Amino acid sequence: MNAHGQPGIAPTWSSSAKDSVSTALGPSRLWATLGYGIINEVFYPSTGEPQIRDLGFIVARGDSWFEIKRVNQYTLSLPEPYIPLPLIVHEGNGYRLTLEVVCDPQRETLLICYALSGEGFKLYPLLAPHLGPKSNENTAWTEADALCATGGSDYLCLMTDGTFERSSAGYVGASDGWHDFHENGKMTWTYDQAEKGNVALMAELAKSKGTLALGFANSKEGARTRASSSLAEGFKPIRERFIGGWKDWGKGLTLPGNKAEVKREAYLSAMVLKVHEDKSFPGAVVASLSIPWGSSHDDIGGYHLVWARDAVEGGLGLLAAGQTEDARRMLAYLIATQQKDGHWSQNMFPDGKPYWTGIQLDEVGFPVLLAAKLKELNALGEVQGVEDMAARAIAYLAQHGPISPQDRWEENAGASPFTLAVSVAALVAGSSFLNKDDKAYALSLADYWNERIENWTYSNKGGWDEKAGVEGYYVRIAPNLSDGGLVGRIDVRNRNNESLDVTALISMDFMYLSRLGLRAASDPKMQNTLKVAEMLLKVDTPSGVSFHRYNQDGYGEHEDGSPFNGTGIGRAWPLLTGERGHFALQEGEDPQAYLSAMIKMTGPGGLIPEQIWDSEAIPEHYLYPGKPSGSAMPLVWAHAEFLKLLYAMKQGEPLELLDSVKKRYKFQVPRAKTWHWRSDTPFSSLPTGRNLIIEASQTFSLEYQLGDTDPQEKTAQKLGLGIYGLRFKRTELSNHKMLNFSLRFQTDESKNGRIQLK
Repeated sequence: MNAHGQPGIAPTWSSSAKDSVSTALGPSRLWATLGYGIINEVFYPSTGEPQIRDLGFIVARGDSWFEIKRVNQYTLSLPEPYIPLPLIVHEGNGYRLTLEVVCDPQRETLLICYALSGEGFKLYPLLAPHLGPKSNENTAWTEADALCATGGSDYLCLMTDGTFERSSAGYVGASDGWHDFHENGKMTWTYDQAEKGNVALMAELAKSKGTLALGFANSKEGARTRASSSLAEGFKPIRERFIGGWKDWGKGLTLPGNKAEVKREAYLSAMVLKVHEDKSFPGAVVASLSIPWGSSHDDIGGYHLVWARDAVEGGLGLLAAGQTEDARRMLAYLIATQQKDGHWSQNMFPDGKPYWTGIQLDEVGFPVLLAAKLKELNALGEVQGVEDMAARAIAYLAQHGPISPQDRWEENAGASPFTLAVSVAALVAGSSFLNKDDKAYALSLADYWNERIENWTYSNKGGWDEKAGVEGYYVRIAPNLSDGGLVGRIDVRNRNNESLDVTALISMDFMYLSRLGLRAASDPKMQNTLKVAEMLLKVDTPSGVSFHRYNQDGYGEHEDGSPFNGTGIGRAWPLLTGERGHFALQEGEDPQAYLSAMIKMTGPGGLIPEQIWDSEAIPEHYLYPGKPSGSAMPLVWAHAEFLKLLYAMKQGEPLELLDSVKKRYKFQVPRAKTWHWRSDTPFSSLPTGRNLIIEASQTFSLEYQLGDTDPQEKTAQKLGLGIYGLRFKRTELSNHKMLNFSLRFQTDESKNGRIQLK
């Protein structure tokens, strides 16, 4: 009999507040997440494909029933911090439920060993399928010994080593198991199926102790076979194989730290990074096995996507933990997914298919930095195509920089200190992969961009200088780069179309200038900006200090704790606590307090969230000061930041600080031998003693007049990295006061310029 209430309410994902994440180190392509003491999204056959909303439990006796995730009284533990085998113990009114969850290393099966004690209590698993691309078109049905569902080409099957006394399929919000208990106080419905809707399954377990197996496949027979064969082999040998795989991997970890809490979080962080690597597409690392504010929407993307930046952060984090082979594999994946023109998609599914199609220049530079770091450590191994990848990425930076279509927060176009730092460092460090001509051009351009950072992003008249008692500060982002100063307005995303003057927005992005070796942390301009940033962005919480991304950020819950829904209030980010710790280290301070704060900001299982709550507690939304908010948890980037800070404390400098960059700039503003004029980064005067290049990313002819000399016309020549231009040596310019010119392109477009020569 078909259940009533088709198609059910609109589907959503589960909460992003995860307790634990897990996968087996074996051929199995299955990942599990846990939150509020139950199983949340399970991913199959890649980290980009969640297939259930959750698998929870009701315990009931007579007219009393309890949904354990709502009771929310449980503990969670792991055998070792680097072994993701969660043991959850729920304590309630007269009952105790123990759950141990393991991914079968050999099969796409999730095993749950359960034990319920308490006179007269029965256990009821609640399963919410979310299969395929259209979760509101799933079909669920019951069989004598199984609960089954399908959506698209995906199938699941839940079985037990005992029996189901009864079972039912229904529609969420109408005829699902929870509503049966809610309306009737016990299980009364036994529907055979629920077709094409947002469906759910429930069963009554005959035994108080046993094992459940949730199998996935692309056929109903395959899902049943996987679940049944895992049960046949038995929980204990599968558990032992699971632990053995992780122990073998853990032998390669080299983590400093003497304090027990630091050591535990370090091992757990390394495990979290490893769990987020795909096995269908090795080397692919998604940003998080969670969907921010997932219980309020059904977005297919979430954070289970690969961002090149976050993937490199994960690779660097594992490198900091001693797992060089894992980092190399991530580099190989990035080589494979690079676009022909040299950039990476804003984000992509693990198979490389783009999701959002924006472009961020820091995501173009980061893979080059990873390759350069591995080369510096003599650890590139046999990875093929590194030189070609680096050459194409650097060419893209040269042709399209320094203005990025999006900043690292994916919200605005312009030049930010963060993206500029990554771009310059990539040009310098990556030049070792280039031929002679391209290398010379890359270094020249890097020197020029580096020298101009303050001209482009440092304000001496923005308003915050007076309030902070400083002479200026780096802004969050500059939309236009010219000699006209910092002018224009920035659209503040997620804030109902608000905009602010470019000098009014401040971020923590400036700290990467020292992180990558371009400026000293003690530089007065860096210290000025630190004062402004701490005045505007610093938040003191019971867990320690943290920071907002920028003032007026709107990416976070609303004031009342309701989920972000396109607008909200940005909250503090633990990864920025880690960035502040790196900066403190470079200032000569002990960053231990920042490391400890990150540990205190974790959830019940030690996972580091994207954001923490920084207002008064709202218990009904599980929001408490200094603890995880409803955004993503865990965040790969944050766990990588923790590991890198721990590494930096031991080494005395950041992991990302490359020798080639440090030696070239010595944390000082360079005096570039050559200035590069472009129509999107023009300048009206050239300092004395500099060479000049007038250039573009396409061929052109240049009509120009030096002072009172006769006008001339020349055709631009290839300079390197796909750039065309004309060079003027300083000796050629020294006897003139003005250069007037016009670039004429084959498209009949022209660009005019005028440069005063000093």
